[in-house]
Amino acid sequence: MDFETMKSQRRGLMIVLSSPSGAGKTTLTRQLLSENQNMTMSVSATTRRPRPGEVDGKDYYFVSKEKFSAMLDENEFLEHAKVFDNYYGTPRGPVEEALIAGKDVIFDIDWQGAQQLTQAASDDLVKVFILPPGMQELEKRLRSRAQDSDEVIAKRMSKSEAEISHWAEYDYVIVNDEVDMAMAELTAVIIAERLKRKRQLWLGPFVKTLVQGG
Repeated sequence: MDFETMKSQRRGLMIVLSSPSGAGKTTLTRQLLSENQNMTMSVSATTRRPRPGEVDGKDYYFVSKEKFSAMLDENEFLEHAKVFDNYYGTPRGPVEEALIAGKDVIFDIDWQGAQQLTQAASDDLVKVFILPPGMQELEKRLRSRAQDSDEVIAKRMSKSEAEISHWAEYDYVIVNDEVDMAMAELTAVIIAERLKRKRQLWLGPFVKTLVQGG
C-alpha cells in the first residue's frame, strides 16, 4: 500500500459548532461544507411535520412519536431533546457509518446536546463555541436579517446570555469578529484535530514498515 493511500485511512471527527443566534455559525458551517468534500452535516430525526420544501433524509428524518420512542428505547440516538411539543435526536447509525468511512460530521446543536454527545462519544468529539465580538454587534446582526420581530429579537438576545454562559464547556472558542479570520481559525482547529495520533489509523502500520526498512 502506498503512502498516500495509507494516509487517507483515518476515522472521522464529530465537530460540534454551538453559538448564540446571530454569531455567524450558519455562515461558517456552510463555508466548511463547501470547502471540504469529505465532510457532511448531521441529520436529526424529528417528530414535527415537514415544512414546505423540506426533504426527508436531507433536512431531517421525519418520524412518528411512536417510532421516535422506539428508537430511544433501543439506544439509537447519540443525543436527543424535546423542543416545545416535538422531539429531536441524532441517530447513531448514520454518524458511525460516516466516521468509519473517514468523513467528518458537523453538528449544529446547543450546549445541552453537546453535553450528551460528550457522554456518548467523547473520543471522536471536537467542540467549538462561536462568540460574537459584542452584544451590540450580535443584536445588529439579528436585525440585519430582517426576519424577526422586535419581540423575537429580544427573546433571542435574552437566550443568548444563557447560551454564552456555557462557553467554558467547549474545547475551542472562536470570536467571530471577521468571518474570514474566524474561518481560518476554525480550519486550523480541524486540521490539528485530524492530525492527532489517535485519529491517524495508518500511522501504526506505516511506522512498522518504516523501521523494517520498507
